[in-house]
Amino acid sequence: MRECAGIVLERLLQRYPRTGTTLEWTSPWEILVATVLAAQCTDQRVNKVTPELFRLWPDPESLAQAGLEEVERVIHSTGFYRNKARHLVQSARIIRDRHNGKVPASMEELLQLPGVARKTANIVLSGAFGIREGIAVDTHVKRLACRLGLTSSGDPERVEKDLAALLPRSEWGRINHLLVQFGREVCLARAPRCPVCELGDICPRVGVTSGAAS
Repeated sequence: MRECAGIVLERLLQRYPRTGTTLEWTSPWEILVATVLAAQCTDQRVNKVTPELFRLWPDPESLAQAGLEEVERVIHSTGFYRNKARHLVQSARIIRDRHNGKVPASMEELLQLPGVARKTANIVLSGAFGIREGIAVDTHVKRLACRLGLTSSGDPERVEKDLAALLPRSEWGRINHLLVQFGREVCLARAPRCPVCELGDICPRVGVTSGAAS
C-alpha cells in the first residue's frame, strides 16, 4: 500500500503541480471561518459570502459582538446557517477571551472551538501556520482512499491515520487538495471516469459497482 500511495501522490502532483485550497482567505481567522462555512457547501458559494462577512466582521473581536440573526442573514446561502452562525460567534468569543484575539495554532486548542473537528483543524494548521499535524479527511478524501485500497475504514479518523502512515509528513497538507480536486474532476462519487483515470492501472476500484463513465 505504501508503494501505491507513493504512485498516487506522484501522479496527482504531476496533474496538479500548483494545487491548493480554492477557498479565498488572507489570515488564520479567515481560513477558519471559510472552512467552517464550507461544510456541506461548495467553495465557490463560500467565496461569494465571505467578502461581505469579513467586511462587516473582519476579526474575532468584531464577530464576537455580532447578533446571531445578522450573521445568519449574511451566511444563509451556505446551508445549515443557524448552526454555523452560532458556532462562528461562539468561536470568536473564545478566541477573543482565551487567545488574545488570535486563532490558536494547535490541534488541541482548535478542537475546543465549536463546530471545529479534525478536518477543519488540519486545514487551518496546514494552510495558515504550515503545521502538518494530520490529514484533512472530507467526503472526497474518504471516497478515494477507500476506492484506491489505501484504507478499509469509513471512519474519517481511521482514514486519516491510515493515510498518514503511508504518506510522507511533508505532503500531508497537499494530499487533501490533490484528492479533493481529483475527486471533483475524475473519481466522481456516482460515475467515476475510470477509462480516463491516471490511476486506473493501480486502482482496485473498491466499492465501484456501477458502470464507470468515459
